Amino acid sequence: MSPEEKSSQRSEGLRQRLLHKLLYCTGDMQHLHTLMQDQPLSVQLLEWSLRGVSSVIMVDNPVSGALILIALTLSSPWQAVLGSVGLFASTVTAIIIGYERVEMSRGQYGYNGMLVALLIGVFSAAGDWYWWLLLPACLAGATTTFVSSGLAPVLDRWDLPVSVFPFNTVLLLYLSCTGTSNPYYPNYPAQPLGAPLINNNTQLHIPKLLKGVVLGVGQIYACDVLGPTVLILGAVLLFSPILALHALLGSGIGTLAGLSVSVRRDALYSGLTGFNGALGCMAVGGLLFTLNWRTHVFAIICAFLSSYADIAFSNVLANMGLPSSSWAATLTVILMLLATGRALSSYRIQSRQNSPEQYLQTPSQWTENNISSNLV
Repeated sequence: MSPEEKSSQRSEGLRQRLLHKLLYCTGDMQHLHTLMQDQPLSVQLLEWSLRGVSSVIMVDNPVSGALILIALTLSSPWQAVLGSVGLFASTVTAIIIGYERVEMSRGQYGYNGMLVALLIGVFSAAGDWYWWLLLPACLAGATTTFVSSGLAPVLDRWDLPVSVFPFNTVLLLYLSCTGTSNPYYPNYPAQPLGAPLINNNTQLHIPKLLKGVVLGVGQIYACDVLGPTVLILGAVLLFSPILALHALLGSGIGTLAGLSVSVRRDALYSGLTGFNGALGCMAVGGLLFTLNWRTHVFAIICAFLSSYADIAFSNVLANMGLPSSSWAATLTVILMLLATGRALSSYRIQSRQNSPEQYLQTPSQWTENNISSNLV
C-alpha cells in the first residue's frame, strides 16, 4: 500500500470517528442520562443544570446547554453568572421541596429561574458586577419553582404546560416592586416597540435587518451579540435541525411583523421583534406537535400572532415601565393548545421526551403508538 493510500485511510478513519462523536452529542443524549443515574448527586446536578440551560430554548441536551452557557459568557460574563445563580437556586429549591426526580433531571425546574435572573440583570441600572443583585436573582429564581408548582395542578386540568408562566409572572412582580428609582435595585424602564424615533422613517439597512433575524434567536437569552447568538443557534441545531429551522423562521416572521407596523428600527436590528415569533414557531412546529404541513402552517400563524401580540403588549406595558417579555408567545401557544380541531389535536405530543425528528410520523401511527403504550 502506497503512503498516499495510507494517509487517505487515516483521514477517512479520523472523519468517521469525529462524525461518530458528533452524533453521540445529538438529540436528547438519553444514553448519557442513563449513565448518570449511578453517579453522585453533585455530578447529576451538573447534568440537570445544563439541561435546564438548554430548556430555555426548548432543547433537552446537556452539551447544547454547555455551548449556550459558553455563548452567554462570551456575550456578558456577568449575565452568565446571574443566569447560573437563578438556575441553581430554582433547581436546588425543587430538590429541597422533593419534586419528581424525572422532571428535575430534565431541567424542568431550572429554566424559569435562569430566565428571570437574566432579565433582572438586563433591566438593572446598577451596571455589571453589582454583587447585591445576586440576592434578588437567587430569590426570584427560587420563587419560580413555587409558582411553577402552584400553577401545574391548575393547568394540568386542561392538559396545558406550565411553560414560562413563572418567569413572566415573577419578573413583572420584581420590576413592579423595585421600580426605576429604587436606591438599591434601580431598573431601566422598558421602551415600547412602537415608540417613534426621529430616524424611524429612514431607509432600511438590509444587512442589519438580516442580522436582526439571527439575533432574534439570541434574544431568547437576552443576548444581542452576533457571535454568541450563532453559537446558541448551533446548540439548537445539535439537538434538532427542525427546531433550529423554526427558530430562524419564527424570528424572520417577527421581523416582518415589526416592519408591517413600523416598529423602532433599533428593535428590528437587535432582534427584539423576533424572539417571540421564534418561540411560538418552535413550540408549535416541533416541540408540542408532530411536524407535518398542517402543524407547519399553524407554526407560521403562531409566529405571526405571537409577534403582533408582543408589539401590542409592549406598547401597553411600557406605559408602566414594564417589559412584555415572552407573554405574547406563551399566551399564543396556550391558545393553539386549546384549539380542539382535529387538524391540531390529532398531532398533539402528550409527553415530549425526545427531539422532534423522532416524532415524524402520521397521525394513525401516533395513535397506534399511544394505544400500545397505554396497553402496556
